[in-house]
Amino acid sequence: MSPTDADLEQLAISVGQQLNAQRDRLVTAESCTGGWIAKAMTDIAGSSDWFDCGMAAYSYEAKQALLGVRPQTLETFGAVSRETVIEMVSGALVNSGASVAVAVTGIAGPGGGSADKPVGTVWVGWKRRGGYARAEVFHFDGDRDAVRRQTVAAALQGLIDG
Repeated sequence: MSPTDADLEQLAISVGQQLNAQRDRLVTAESCTGGWIAKAMTDIAGSSDWFDCGMAAYSYEAKQALLGVRPQTLETFGAVSRETVIEMVSGALVNSGASVAVAVTGIAGPGGGSADKPVGTVWVGWKRRGGYARAEVFHFDGDRDAVRRQTVAAALQGLIDG
């Protein structure tokens, strides 16, 4: 079952409280969610205390220009890959004043999937400035909205879990 708006709001509140308590600022780098993580975070009053910026980078060119993803990475592994999400999350920190980053790239559907990367395949990456990136692949079910909602929830939950 897809997370509701209320579910996403609760997750965003929890993330915001955690960021605020740790005096951290968040940057988001989003492909398949198109800024939805940033929206969820900035829907929370007081988010200017802990939200730095968000980048929605769909095209290969935007991933390269905004996030420093290497053309070789995209050509070798594709946009929906562990390698790409790690470069996205790292690039988000380089190009922002944030101390914590989350990045997502995936196939929300209904088209665009393949045998090795079916619709619902999503990579999420998290990183703290000065630390190592971590990435996880998810395989979500449902229509485009459901895949995107589950992606936002997984990204936020990963920030909470650290």
